[in-house]
Amino acid sequence: MVDSLKKPELKEELRPGVKTPAKDTLLTPRFYTTDFDEMAEMDFSVNEEELQAIRDELREDYNRRHFIRGEEFEQSWEYLDDKTRQLLVQFLERSCTSEFSGFLLYKELGRRLKTKNPFIAECFDLISRDEARHAGFLNKAMSDFNLQLDLGFLTKSKKYTFFKPKFILYATYLSEKIGYWRYIKIYRHLESHPETRVYPIFQFFENWCQDENRHGDFFSAFLKSQPQLLNDWRARLWCRFFLLSVFATMYLNDLKGKDFYAILGLDARTYDIDVIRNTNESAARVFPVILNVDHPEFFKALDTSAAANEKLTTLGTVNHPKVLKFFRQLPHLATIGWQMARLYFMKPIDAEQMRAVVR
Repeated sequence: MVDSLKKPELKEELRPGVKTPAKDTLLTPRFYTTDFDEMAEMDFSVNEEELQAIRDELREDYNRRHFIRGEEFEQSWEYLDDKTRQLLVQFLERSCTSEFSGFLLYKELGRRLKTKNPFIAECFDLISRDEARHAGFLNKAMSDFNLQLDLGFLTKSKKYTFFKPKFILYATYLSEKIGYWRYIKIYRHLESHPETRVYPIFQFFENWCQDENRHGDFFSAFLKSQPQLLNDWRARLWCRFFLLSVFATMYLNDLKGKDFYAILGLDARTYDIDVIRNTNESAARVFPVILNVDHPEFFKALDTSAAANEKLTTLGTVNHPKVLKFFRQLPHLATIGWQMARLYFMKPIDAEQMRAVVR
């Protein structure tokens, strides 16, 4: 690391070299907690064999020697322009926060379930190991730009959102599966276009995404061990809700951050459409319903929401009294709310019928 390397502008620091965490919004990574006693009481015996196979695979720890910084990191990044460095730091921070959030949740689940449900507790411990490794690797990468996150400070200062266990299972399954598709698509693109690989961390994404895939397989198997979460009308409604929430959050964030994808030679919209389609197809193997992402209005509604979100972001930077700012933002919030309602009530695809046809 070169001492003269410039730090990205407009980045406040808690202390020298330690970045102030990004402010919480509806679209930033959240920290979660749950009802640990209820989770511990879940009976997984109807799918125990699949869960044991995944546990054995997690024990193998295939990537234990993968996340090691090599010579490719031992260089100055001063040749990168300020905008590129700032975009990289934003990507690294968001990714690190998301991975660290997963680590905290899974580690606490492993600790709290150890007595009542040691098998599932071990699985969560193994997954938390992977997430800690990812977060540490990302945070170390930030130090190449003279900034890091204080993960201990994040643990204490972040607000924690309570989700019932069934919501944790829906959300984490989708989070891990969409993470797989995001990482593998960036890796494959840069494998074909190495000239746009501006930083070596992307070379690690092929193995990285396999961790995400194994985690997603665990949550898939866990969900299948709880048939009540997949086989009634409530499950169908909740699956639609979480699919839409995960897809819309990614889409709005990525279109707002399209400049980052541009430096990798990717079009953010095309990339997100591919990731959404693939994640939706993956969810069809588990969820009773999936979203009709090929409906001609689906991505139009997301585009309208993304445009409204851009306007919200712009208004958020204007120095107006809070009440005035809120009323100026209200029409754009209403636009996003209306588009999300349209998408939620759009007729879904029956994934159970799809699986029956395949069988």
